[in-house]
Amino acid sequence: MKFVLLTMLLAMWVPCCGAQAEQQEVKHHGMMHAMDMQHSASKTARLWISNDAAAREMTIRVGPVSLPAHTGHRSVAQPRTFFLTIPFDGWLTAYHPRVTNARGQRLPNQLLHHAAFYNIARRDLLCANRQEHIFGAGGEMTDWPLVPGFGYHVKKGDRIRITTMFVNPTNKTYPKAFLEVRIDYRIAQSGSNGPKNVYPVWFDVAGCGNSSYNLPPGESTKTGKFKLRYSGRLLAVGGHLHDYGQWLVLKDATSNETIASLEANANASGHVLSMPIVSFANHGGYSLHRGDVIKVTDAYNNPRGKSISDGAMGIAVGYFLPDHEAALRTLRRPSGR
Repeated sequence: MKFVLLTMLLAMWVPCCGAQAEQQEVKHHGMMHAMDMQHSASKTARLWISNDAAAREMTIRVGPVSLPAHTGHRSVAQPRTFFLTIPFDGWLTAYHPRVTNARGQRLPNQLLHHAAFYNIARRDLLCANRQEHIFGAGGEMTDWPLVPGFGYHVKKGDRIRITTMFVNPTNKTYPKAFLEVRIDYRIAQSGSNGPKNVYPVWFDVAGCGNSSYNLPPGESTKTGKFKLRYSGRLLAVGGHLHDYGQWLVLKDATSNETIASLEANANASGHVLSMPIVSFANHGGYSLHRGDVIKVTDAYNNPRGKSISDGAMGIAVGYFLPDHEAALRTLRRPSGR
């Protein structure tokens, strides 16, 4: 697939700016994680975009990044923040991430520390201080599959902020690594009904603060709580953990019911290889009510004998279908930004 360098498409894709203006915009909305500000910026990484209109697929590629063997994320020159401007009215329906080399060949998933896409035109469903977090990936590299009949609604001109962080815990050097995310979408057609609008919902053990936290030695758990402002149905839920993560549990503390238990698939070294996805779509979704308190708890077992700085995250993420979508219109910023 031929990729087109973003800097050649500025007039079509990105209505503004250079790195300084982008950093100012991110700081203005208070969404740059503190840990993302502690790295040197890569001089080689760019945002590349390919759009296959016939297949209704858009591919986002960030890189290249040089990854010497046994390199922690703090020692890697990380890509700066990039912005994608949505070129259509419609819906994003699925996300397919992977790490590749310059030839498009797949590299180990664990080279990705994390990636996150935010719609800066909308506020987050659970955390009003955040921009809407629409997609994320880590070393488990879970696909966000199509849920038939549902999609994430976007408007032409919506700006998507893209942050990525690479790491290399392996004993092999990768001189040119890329994050690639293929996004399936559907164009809005006049006079026809589109998918039902779903909202991404992120239950983070760190609450509405910085998702990363220091991982203590040995066994540990951390719990975050959220009081729902809207009623609706949870269609599916997956999870994100870092190395030595064991499981995530999402629970409705109001009804004392367990919503989902997500056990990590890890290798002998403790690297998380995958996380399961629990779907409720075939049963009409899992009902959640305004005022319910939702708890998310992670579990880790750190064998190193010392704390790992910014070594853990615990996030259960799902698709939320509101009972009354009109109540969520206030999530869109009046200025669209």
